[in-house]
Amino acid sequence: MTILQEIHAWSKDLAAWQQDAIARLYADRALSAADLDDLYALAKAEAGIPDPEGRVLKKLKDAQVAPLANPARVVLLSAVKDLANVNALANGSRLPIARAGVTIIYGENGVGKSGYSRVFKKACRARDRRESILPNANLEPGKSGPAQATFETEIDGVATDLPWKDGAEPPDPLSDIAIFDSHCARAYIDNQGDFAYAPYGLDILEGLVGACNKLKARATAEKAANAPSNAAYTVLAGEQTEVAKKLLGIPAKTKAADIETLATLSDAELERLALLNKTLAEADPKQKALALRQKASRVTSLKDRIAAAVGVVSDEKIGSLQTLVAKSNAAKAAAELAATEFKATPGQLAGTGGEEWKDLFEAARAFAEVSHAEHEFPGLPAEAACPLCQNVLGPDGAARLLRFDAFIKAAAEKAAKEAREAAAIPFRAIQEASVDLMFRDALVEEVTEVAPEVAAACTALQDALKARQPAALQAAATKLAWDAVPKLSGDPQPGLADIINGLLEQAKALDATADETLKAAMAAERAELDARRRLAEVKAAVLEAMTKHELCRKLQVCIDGMETRGISRKSTDLSRTTASQELADALNAELRLLKVHHLSVVMKPESPGGKTQFKLALQLPGGGTPAAILSEGEQRAIAIASFMAEMRLGKGRGGIVLDDPVSSLDHRRRWEVAERLAKESLIRQVIVFTHDIYFLLILGQKTEEVGATLTKNYIRRTADGYGVHSEVLPFDVLGTKDRLGRLRQMLVGVRKAAKEGDDDLQRQLTAKFYGQLRLAWERCVEEVLLNGAVQRFGEDVSTQRLKSVTVTDDDYREIDAGMTKSSKFEHDPAAAVGRLPIPDPDELDTDIGRLAKWREALDKRLKEVAKARG
Repeated sequence: MTILQEIHAWSKDLAAWQQDAIARLYADRALSAADLDDLYALAKAEAGIPDPEGRVLKKLKDAQVAPLANPARVVLLSAVKDLANVNALANGSRLPIARAGVTIIYGENGVGKSGYSRVFKKACRARDRRESILPNANLEPGKSGPAQATFETEIDGVATDLPWKDGAEPPDPLSDIAIFDSHCARAYIDNQGDFAYAPYGLDILEGLVGACNKLKARATAEKAANAPSNAAYTVLAGEQTEVAKKLLGIPAKTKAADIETLATLSDAELERLALLNKTLAEADPKQKALALRQKASRVTSLKDRIAAAVGVVSDEKIGSLQTLVAKSNAAKAAAELAATEFKATPGQLAGTGGEEWKDLFEAARAFAEVSHAEHEFPGLPAEAACPLCQNVLGPDGAARLLRFDAFIKAAAEKAAKEAREAAAIPFRAIQEASVDLMFRDALVEEVTEVAPEVAAACTALQDALKARQPAALQAAATKLAWDAVPKLSGDPQPGLADIINGLLEQAKALDATADETLKAAMAAERAELDARRRLAEVKAAVLEAMTKHELCRKLQVCIDGMETRGISRKSTDLSRTTASQELADALNAELRLLKVHHLSVVMKPESPGGKTQFKLALQLPGGGTPAAILSEGEQRAIAIASFMAEMRLGKGRGGIVLDDPVSSLDHRRRWEVAERLAKESLIRQVIVFTHDIYFLLILGQKTEEVGATLTKNYIRRTADGYGVHSEVLPFDVLGTKDRLGRLRQMLVGVRKAAKEGDDDLQRQLTAKFYGQLRLAWERCVEEVLLNGAVQRFGEDVSTQRLKSVTVTDDDYREIDAGMTKSSKFEHDPAAAVGRLPIPDPDELDTDIGRLAKWREALDKRLKEVAKARG
């Protein structure tokens, strides 16, 4: 199991926020300020402190950590193809890779090398994959999907395509490919200034320890800033009340709901507290109780008078009177109509049927009971005397009495009479009722003292009653509009009832104070209610203190969870587990291969607890920390040595991919790296991305020296996008033979321009042709004439190569002629000379042939001279 795998397995038992931190450290070895903010919020959320931003935990997935390489499997890469949505790389691109030796992929800065590198790192599960693969920035948002590619591989001799998509678990065989880049290089350096060699991956634990310490300091500071204070309720907590018990229970037992309940007093409880305060302060409670009862009696009488007065002129009574009067008036109208018809009878006196006539007839009825006792009025015989005029009735008079009686007893008349009598009863009741409440002088003062609003209501009701009574009588008698009758004001009876009850309760409480036991109970009740009242005044401070207590408790949980001893122990255990003489030997061997002779790794003994253990220590000249002593190039060399040592000790047989491995290295150490990679290519597939032409050239020399193969690939930017592979390498990296071939290709373009009569294009292509021809002459001198004995930017002079070298006068003349003519057409001519005539394409062909012929002659002579010199 690798260190990363062991850390990942061990981390699954850590707090969730620490697992998130490990995932961040795995993706990017340094935690930013934003990362620390996120982790702090996540740690607090895990302790129960809500995160207002709702951050979501992310953990390192199993698929992100590369498994151990399979020693029984050989995975060779043949190409990466079908790329899509990878930075600005052209979709559908294909990059071939040689199955053996070194494949070097050259491209200038900004042509797409980093895009390919990131695909390799993601798919092969590189140790350091902090750089994300972004979609093409030139595309509209949402137009691009996840990055994907297909790896052409040969697994144990069987051709297999392995599709990969960013975000999905990479194909397992690709984990056999090891990746090195500048980020991995820095990961090997001991950033803490420790002399100990830190194997790759331990920096994750070091970063986690650093994060814990920083967050612990932040949590400690926040806890101190939120320290709760009980100053607002110290006095309350020192009393013998239920409130004190709850306050003393903060923060362990008491809940916020307890404080809310105690601090909320109802109106009845506040009134009870006021009563108790007044009662317990009274000097002569018995006399005071008597006075209160007398006062209650007077208020009760007032309430009774109000009830009586309101009962007489209530809306119900007035409404009933209005209804009876209306019925009486209607019956009267019906009777008057019947009387009108009666009055119309011929021969009757004026006024017959009227009220006066009716009274006269009823009087005659009463008199007849005396004067004609033997007969029932009006049934008198014709010879009887009339009760009114005392003349003989005669037949007409007797009949007239019967007709008059029938009118009187008619239904309309009877109904009118009954309705009039029914209305008269409530009318007289209202008329005779007393609506004087006698609410004046001392009684007004007594009620006002207790409840001013009730006193005002009584006064208003008195005025309303005095106005309502006559208005109702007038409406009934004169048929005025009933709407003019004033409404009664608000009823003060409920308020008077409360006053009466309150006075009687006070009297009862005052009576109770005569009993010491009851008085003590009242005092205790007052203390509880008063404590609750005072708690309500400081409730906000109490709840704030409780909130801070809870916050501090949760922050302490955070602080406890940020303890680093367990992490440090794991780091120490892993360090000691990896400390072996085999690893030290492998590291020292790699350092020697890279010519870093002044550095070495040794086994350093330790004795914790009296038990001897070892760790790997880096010996530095003169002491000091690695970061202070070593140059950036030396640190890169140590990183490469560590990477190669790991490959040396590993059981895997997969290839390695290196992205700009010589960045920050001086020209001398580049040769060592080139040689080391050339030798490694004899064992495994080596793939190198570089923008360094010099490194490309020396890698070519070193592979030739060790007998390895070098395949050169070129990627560039085209109209289709970035990272487009080309079989045509830049002219700068070609040897003499290949440069001659490129010149012949250029000649095709010159001939075409001449044939089409495009003089400007022909002149332009011709000038470029002679510029490249000049470079070809220079390379031929270095590569062929001098047999590579002296090379530009070379680390040394290969004197053994001089065995084949001779330089003749003819050589000088050939070189001088070829360089002179090339320079003539490449450089800008003097104004006086004017533009030179364009050479014919055949002339260009002749000039190519001249260099080719000289090169062939040199090759032949080199062999002959070497043979002659033995």
